[in-house]
Amino acid sequence: MNESPANHAPMIQALLNAGVRLTEALREENEALARLDLSRAATLATTKLQASDAFAAAFGAAMKTGGKAQGELRDAAERLAARLRDLSDENRRLLERAIGLQSRVIETIAGAAIPASRPTTYGGMGQRAMARQTPALALAARA
Repeated sequence: MNESPANHAPMIQALLNAGVRLTEALREENEALARLDLSRAATLATTKLQASDAFAAAFGAAMKTGGKAQGELRDAAERLAARLRDLSDENRRLLERAIGLQSRVIETIAGAAIPASRPTTYGGMGQRAMARQTPALALAARA
């Protein structure tokens, strides 16, 4: 079998195409996250996962054939890799921000709901009993 670089070009091109689809999915999700349009970002997550799976499959196929990008394809692959790295870093940062905001919203709602869910009680002298404060809670996790 002839192992010339020209034989690997279709595999490398398929990898580049999958990479472009992944950059588009990341860019779209990042735009939604930057606008805090979390419902739109959630719908785009499936597209991002599918693009990521397709990219991983194309990468695996290219690695199995021992394909290496040459010339213009190499330049395009390097630009694409840099773009994917930047978009992935931004995606991680924006997702962390969105998760933090959602956590604060949930904590606020839960905190407001707790006193409302307790029945009114009366203490001595017919006055309302002071609401008990929820004790502080700290969590630690190691990955």
